[in-house]
Order: sequence, then structure tokens, then C-alpha cells
Amino acid sequence: MGSDRAELARLCSGRNWSKAIRLLDSILAQSPSSVHDLCNRAFCYSQLELHKHVVKDCDRALQLEPALLKAYVLKGKALSTMGKKEDALVAWRQGYKIAVHDTMDLKQLLELEDLISSIKISEETKSGDHVMDASPCDTKVVTSEDRVIDSSSTATIAADTKNVVSEEGNFNFKVSLKGDTSLTSANNKVDANKGAARPVKEKDTTGTQAAKKAPKPDKKNKAKATKETNGRAEGGTERSPGEIEIIDRDQTLFATKISKSSKSMCLDFRLSRGIAQVNEGKYDQAISIFDQILRETPTYPEALIGRGTAYAFQRELDSAISDFTKAIEDLTKAIEFEPNSPDILHERGIVNYKFKDYNSALEDLSKCVKRDKKNSSAHTYLGLTLSALGEYKRAEDEHLLAIKYDESFLDCWAHLAQLYLDLAYPEKLLNCLDKAIQVDSRFAKEYHLRGILYHGMGRHSIISGFPKTSIECLYLRASCHHAVGEYKDAIKGYDDVLDLELDSMDKFVLQCLAFYQKEMALYIASKANLEFSQFNIDDDVDPLFKEYWCKRLHPKNVAEKVYRQPPLRISLRSGRLNNQDFKFTKHQTTLLLAADSIGKKIQYNCRGFLPNQRQYRMAGLAAIEIAQKVSKAWRFLRNPKNIAKLVRRRDKLNMSQNRGGYCSTSTLSGSPTSNPTEDKVSSGVSLSWHDVYNIAVKWRQISEPCDPVVWVNKLSEEFNSGFGSHTPMLLGQAKFVRYYPYYQRVLESAKSIMLDLKYVNNAEDRAIFLTDIEKLKKIEVASSCSDLYNIVGETYWVATRCDSMAFQVRRLEGTRITTQNMGKTGFDFAIRTPCTPSRWEEYDEEMTAAWEAICEAYCSDTNPTRDPGTLDAVKDAILRMTYYWYNFMPLSRGSAVVGYVVLLGLFLAANMDVTASIPPGVQVDWEAMLSPDPDTFVNAVRPWLYPSIKISRSLKDYTDVSCAFSTTGSVVAALTCVDP
Repeated sequence: MGSDRAELARLCSGRNWSKAIRLLDSILAQSPSSVHDLCNRAFCYSQLELHKHVVKDCDRALQLEPALLKAYVLKGKALSTMGKKEDALVAWRQGYKIAVHDTMDLKQLLELEDLISSIKISEETKSGDHVMDASPCDTKVVTSEDRVIDSSSTATIAADTKNVVSEEGNFNFKVSLKGDTSLTSANNKVDANKGAARPVKEKDTTGTQAAKKAPKPDKKNKAKATKETNGRAEGGTERSPGEIEIIDRDQTLFATKISKSSKSMCLDFRLSRGIAQVNEGKYDQAISIFDQILRETPTYPEALIGRGTAYAFQRELDSAISDFTKAIEDLTKAIEFEPNSPDILHERGIVNYKFKDYNSALEDLSKCVKRDKKNSSAHTYLGLTLSALGEYKRAEDEHLLAIKYDESFLDCWAHLAQLYLDLAYPEKLLNCLDKAIQVDSRFAKEYHLRGILYHGMGRHSIISGFPKTSIECLYLRASCHHAVGEYKDAIKGYDDVLDLELDSMDKFVLQCLAFYQKEMALYIASKANLEFSQFNIDDDVDPLFKEYWCKRLHPKNVAEKVYRQPPLRISLRSGRLNNQDFKFTKHQTTLLLAADSIGKKIQYNCRGFLPNQRQYRMAGLAAIEIAQKVSKAWRFLRNPKNIAKLVRRRDKLNMSQNRGGYCSTSTLSGSPTSNPTEDKVSSGVSLSWHDVYNIAVKWRQISEPCDPVVWVNKLSEEFNSGFGSHTPMLLGQAKFVRYYPYYQRVLESAKSIMLDLKYVNNAEDRAIFLTDIEKLKKIEVASSCSDLYNIVGETYWVATRCDSMAFQVRRLEGTRITTQNMGKTGFDFAIRTPCTPSRWEEYDEEMTAAWEAICEAYCSDTNPTRDPGTLDAVKDAILRMTYYWYNFMPLSRGSAVVGYVVLLGLFLAANMDVTASIPPGVQVDWEAMLSPDPDTFVNAVRPWLYPSIKISRSLKDYTDVSCAFSTTGSVVAALTCVDP
């Protein structure tokens, strides 16, 4: 024991606090009731600014010896540094009260008196102004589905940031994107190899300028990278180490002071400085500090994790992976010596989580919480891990346990809120955020998560008043101003985002998006006072712009080659919609109420899909407009005079094929009609399938202008190389909350196709034959995508069946089921839908035939609503066209909702109301993609859809949508005025 004491004194004299803590761990393992050693360890923790561990050890010591004054002193200091001034004052007053009645230690009595006085003076002199804390919290590193770094980058706002690609490895991106094509900045440099933007000079971009006037030693709500990486650090701001005092069992060993400017500043204190730089977004400075530490101690795990985190934020993923790998190796070695150490298990668990090795993280963190049941950080990271693995109820329970053990731990609240957001539980999310804001009203992450929720629910007007606490909030506010027609404020907000200096890839992503969104805001503003029919993104906006916008490419090429939109003062001087647009007549109000009722039918009753009132209204108005225009076309076709007229025109032109798919008499007579442009009659009622779907597409485009919804064949010449969608169910070990429920069905579909065709295609589209009997037997019993991959031996894909209805024996390429090896972390198991010119042509022919079949089924009877057989034929025909649409997937995004909106509109046009909601667990587009032919799809949907269909004449009671909301501005106003 004497040698241990001597070693402890030596380690503390050398400021080697980490090793001192480990030595005290072993001492306390032998003598767990040693209150002085608990205080010694608490003091060592305080030197590393691991304040939660300080409080924990002090509480244990006070349970054993309630009159231990040093424990009150240390506990109060830790609480004060964490920003919990009131709790600190309570602790010091408790100690002071004991000291007054027992004056054995006058030094401690006077110290407690001074500490209490310092708090009182601070409270009296503190300004009443509250500054919004814009610092990011731990949630910045939460992996939520495909959002690798920033959990705030949701599907709605700046989703899938990893897909941002630079056309050129070395570029400079400047604010000049706001008004010209110059892209050079002396203040920003980009690593040509890594593609990460890195600033040369510092600039405060958090919006908390006032904080500089009154710097605080603690950043209460900053996410401490070390907290994430080693489970200990609760603070990371630079401060003087202060007085160093080690307590022995019977007496004080020594006391001295370390100068802040001392060149011999301990390694652990430099680690804290590096962590603080990460949390402040100063990644270059942080990397520089960690580099210096690692030159001296190459295997120091905390420094490796800290540098890896900084690299990850900068999207230098190879470097991040390298550092995390080294850290795991070092921690694994440490585990061999201390297999039951909760701290090491905690550290390695968090690194495994960041490494996306969720199974290993689950194992480590589960062991950790068994040994350290009140470790709130371990519990919340266990919750994050379980969420990634699809164990959502267990994840919620772990987050709640973390909060139970530390209600003031803001990151726990943020992680729980993120879980509720991912699951689309709005009531639980709002309740969680309300409690978090009670803990700290300056918690910026709360505002951001609340903003994302409101945005996802279509309540954009609320968000436009949110504080500008971060670049994410700036972008979110601007996008909401954009959606509600406040274009001047939107453009200013996008400019503010563009004005920020780059210090991470996440900010660079938002700046790229801000450039595109500003251009789109200017475009919509220029159409605000014009007819909605003149709003035409697909034809008006340059194909190259749309290509880059959809793929989230760097806008340098676009800014130089594409015509820019005119400034707002030219297109819309007021910068916002007219007040008159928001005043609705009685007929308009009736129409909006009907639209809300119809539009609710689009809601998927599945995890991950928020209810969105704005999208409901969009869907309802689009469905009614489709019904009105289609019913007009059908009335025209059912008039014998018009039929005869079209037949004569067809015979005159002697056309042998109709590629346009116009409503015509072709299906009535069994032969095609003329070219669509020639077939247009003076009344303008002829419609192609494309015309019908384009009505819904335009409504979808205007309802959420930040979503790049465009027809894929209207992109640039890059379309010839294919533009594909990618929808993963499993990414590594992470299960996607929305789509993983279809995993087993997709797996069985892939097995069936492989057994049927006896070959698959590899990444180069070359056939890999599976004729070996043993392989076929293994395919039959395969239970996971990894089993199938191991049988094939490389990345592969198979295409689902999609039998043609227009051409016998033809089989279209449906959706591709792909399996790609991602290394140790697992597999990317997804569906991908390519769109190439040849595929487009085949599906165009199929959609033409399907549309004409609907027209024939309805128009062949002068009164179809009286004949149940005719109505069933119409229903089946509508579902068959919907089937081909979902396998086609011709939009860059939004194909699922557009398909169902058109379905509702066509039923309404045929005087049939769909009264049922989509059943729980059913996603109609997936049902179509997994059906080998249209009849299979019809049979899958018929049981729940057909019984809900009621004959109705309500369509004739609605005002014409295109007349009621004739201008683009009036359409935006109609979508904006939605009751929450």
C-alpha cells in the first residue's frame, strides 16, 4: 500500500491524472469505503474537467461520511463549473452548516464561506440579458439513418449530406454565389484530397456574440467530445488548473499552484483544450492540438478519439476511421488488463458506436451499465445503439434511465427527442422538448429539433419566428419563409447561410443547398402574380441546374454556366405575397375543407411518417383538380359526336400508333389514334397520362419548394447515364425505421428471383451464374442478406419482375434489389430504381396503355355508376396504372405521394370516394414494387380499399380549383393557411 501511495504522489506531481485515476481505481477496488481516496479521485477527475465523475465520487464519499467538508467543496466546484450555480450553492451551504458546528477544520470553513460569497456576488452583478447558447450538443454526432454526422440534417432539411459531391477536387466556395459567379475566397481553403472546407481565420458563426463580452469558465450545454469518447469529460473549456491538492487518509500531502501560461501544461489539460475546440466547431485548431499530443503519446486513446471526431465532422472519413481503429485497438488492450472496468467499456462502446459497429457497441455498453448502473452517458449511448439496431422500445427505456439518473443532462433529452422524431411521435417529442427547455432555456438544439418537427408537420409559419442560433436554424428559417411566400426574408436567410465561413462539411452542404434554394425562391417569386399554369419548373429551369440540385453537387459549374434568376426587386417588389391572397371566399373555404378531408388519405400509418397538414391540403387540392379535368375529358369522349369527329380525324391522318397516351377513341375502336399534338381539340380537354400526373407533380413541387421534385427525363444530358433512386432497408448494421419492415419480403423476393433466373448481376452489370446445385440449396435456406452475399461472393443486384400489360411476353425491369458489402459493419441492402432513356420509353408505352384502359373502362358505358361490373373494371384499371407508376418511379423524389394522389383523383373523377385510410404497416408503393404483375398488386390492395369506396356526386359541388386558386401566389397562400 505504501508503494501505491508513493506512486500516486509521483503521478500527481507529474500531472498524470489519467494514470492517477486508474491507480485510485485499483486502491478503491480493495478499499471501497475509503472516503479520502474517493475525494482524491474526485480531485483528479476535476483536473481533467470530468465534472460528473467528481460529483459522483463526492456523493459516494458523503454517503459514507456526511461531515466530510472536502467533498462538499469539490462537489460544489464541479457543479458550478457545469453551470449549476444553485446546486453548487446548496452543496456549499450544507458543508458550511456542518463546518460552523464543527470548527475542527478552519481552512475548509473559510473556503466554503468564500465560495458561498462568490456565488452571491456573481448573482448580484450578473446581467439580466439571456444569451442563446448556440453551441452544438452531443446529438451532433448521432447517426440517424443515413445522416452520418449531424442528426439535425433530416430527410426534410438537408438530408443525406454524404451525397454532396465536388465536381473538382480543389475549389473555393464564397458568398459571391449570392449574386455573381466568382467562387474564390481568401478566407476559405479546401483540402483537394479530402474535399473538406477549412477556414484560415476564425469567425463566430453561432450568433452568441454577447458571450464574448462575459466569458464563462463553463460551457454548460456544449457537447463534450470526451464525454462521447471516454465517458468522463463533462467540460472542455480552457481554464486555470487552480490549486492542486491531494488528500491522503489522514492528512493533506501537498498544495501548489500551476500557472496558466506554464510551458509544462499537462497532457490531459491540452486534451481538454482540444475537446473544447471540437465543440466550438474549430476543427483545424482541435486537430492541431491532438496532433501535438499524439506526437508525444502516439497511442493515447482519448486524443485519437478526439481527433477522429474532428475529422468526422470535416468529412475526412478515412482519417476518422483510422483514428477510431487505433483507439479501439488500444482500448481492447486495456480491457485485457481491466476486463471489468466500466470506464474502458464505456469508452470502447462509444467508439464502436461512432464506428457504426453497433453490435459491438451494444455488448460493451450493456456490460458497462451492469457495472455502473447510474452512468447516464452510457445509458443514452446504449439507447442510441439500440435505436440504430431497430430496438426502439428498449432504446426509449435506456434514454429515460439516463434522464432518471441525471435530469440536467441535456444531451439525454436531445437523444430521446431525436428518437421520437425518427419514429414520428410528435406528442412525445414536444413533451420531451418542453422538459428540456425547462432545464435550460438557452438550449439551441431544442429549438432546432422543434423546428424540424414543425417543418415535417407542415407548420412552417411557426418556425419562421424561431431564433437564429446556428447555421441549421438559419437554413430552416429561410426554407420556411420560402414555403409560406415570404421571399424577401427567405432570400436574406439564404444569404446569411452563404455568408458564413466554412469550417465543416456540414456547413458546406447547407451552403450548397442555400445557393439552389435562393435561386428557386427567386423563380417562384417571379411567378407569384402569374397564372399557376405558368409555374413550370421542369420546362423553365435549366436542366443542368436541376441535375446539380437533385444530386447536391457543388454549384460552381452551375453558377458559371446557367442563367441566374433576376433579383427580387424586379420580380416581386414587395418581396412577399399580397394580403389579398390570404383572404378566402366562402367557396374557396369549402374547397379547402374538402381538400383537407380527401388529402388525409395519403398518410402512411407506419413508423417514421409524420402527419403533415400542408401535404394533406396539397394532396386534396391536387386530387380534386385531377378529378375535375379528367371528368371533363371523359364527358367529351362519351359524346357520340365527339367520338365520330375523332375517328374521322384519326382516319384522315392514318396514324398507326399513339405514343402520347391521350384520352381518345383508340381504345374504343381497338386501334391507336393520331399524334397528341394533332389530337388536341379546341376545348382542350384531351389528356395524356403525363398530363394527369403532372397536375399532382406541380402541387407537390409548390407545397415543399425545398424538395427537388422534377421529372427525371427533364434533367440534363447526364440522364443518358442514368439517374437512380436509392432506398436502403439496412445500412451496415443500422435498420431504417421507415423501410426495414419490408426487409424480409424483399429478401424472399430476391431469393425467388435468384432461384428462377439462376443468375445475378454484379456491380459492372455482368452476369454471375448460379447453376451449382449446392449454391441453389443454400439460397433456398438463406435467412439474411449476408447469407446471399456470401453465396454470390461479391456485390450484386437482381431486378424484380414487372410483367407488361400492353405487350405480351414483355417483362419490364422493375426495382433492383442490391446487396453491397460495407466491411466489418455489415451490408447495404437496398432497392434502387434506375431511370434511363430506354427504360423510360418502355414504361411510357406501358403507362399509355394503362391510361387508355382506364378511359375505355369508364367511357364504354354511358352510365357506369349503375353497373357494378363496369365500376369494378374502372377500379382495377386505376390500380393497374398505379402499379406501373410505382415501378416506373419517374420523379427525382415524391413518386410515392404523387402516385396515390392521382389514384384518389381518378376515383373521384369516376364518382367514387375513397373513405378508408391506408392500413397500418402498409406502404402502397412497396406493395407495387414487390408484386410481379399488376393483378397481384390489385389483389393485395383490393381487400382494404374496395370496401371503403362509396358512390358520390360530391365533385360537382366543388368550385373549379384552377379558377379558385388561379395564381401561384394564391396557391401558396392556400397551402400556408392550414390550421395546426
